[in-house]
Amino acid sequence: MSTTVQATLTRTDLTPKIGSELKADVDALVRGEFSSEIRALLEQRGVVVFRQLNLTDEQQIAFTRTLGPLVEADVFKISMDPKVNPVAEYTKGAFYWHIDGTMSDVPIFASIMSGRRLAPVGGQTEFSNTYAAWDDLPESEQKALEKLKVVHMFEVSQRYVNPEPSYKDLQAWQTFQPNTLPLVWTHRSGRKSLVLGSTASHVEGMDLREGWALLTRLRAYATQPQFVYRHEWTLGDLVIWDNTGTMHRAMPYALDSGRLMHRTTIQGDEPFA
Repeated sequence: MSTTVQATLTRTDLTPKIGSELKADVDALVRGEFSSEIRALLEQRGVVVFRQLNLTDEQQIAFTRTLGPLVEADVFKISMDPKVNPVAEYTKGAFYWHIDGTMSDVPIFASIMSGRRLAPVGGQTEFSNTYAAWDDLPESEQKALEKLKVVHMFEVSQRYVNPEPSYKDLQAWQTFQPNTLPLVWTHRSGRKSLVLGSTASHVEGMDLREGWALLTRLRAYATQPQFVYRHEWTLGDLVIWDNTGTMHRAMPYALDSGRLMHRTTIQGDEPFA
């Protein structure tokens, strides 16, 4: 006589406004038994954490596929070592608040990252819930912000890392064309979020300095402690974040520390609007 054991998923919210920790059997996750629950929670809470899950690359890819189509067929190695990561120089931009894909009309939906080697000091990842930040703004300010558009430029984000680029570097950055996006993203669900981050150059049609002041104020507002979850990594942790409703950044760590993360990404299907 055979016995069927029901797989379970347990949840603990990490802060009131962002981040939930889940516990589940690895095989059940890879089979996709909880994919609908995880995806719904991801959109609700912004960040989902599995501590010390210790997935292999093959398991991480299989698990990612249960949540949606992959952007790339293999894991991407996030490292500051150019021998491991050929675009390590660009990756240094990860130390500043950003949303992935602001140079595209349709950004990725989510990223899944696992900790493979950790820095002895630093290297935490912070996430800001831009849905919750929008929701808490006064209604009078919401009405004014909904009318605004922001020009995003790849070169602006790279100046955080290299403020005095060579002309050759600048030319390479400028192969990415500017992209004008709404400051307030009205999602198909009806929810709204702020579109901010290090690629934000200026507010269209606004005095340059006034626009800079607005973008800086909103970034500071959206990254207040009540909207932020900081993940303290342990080896084998797996963290998923909704790229369409959060900003994220890595906390400083020594570039020669050997820190290594393996990331998979889920294709987006909703344009900025």
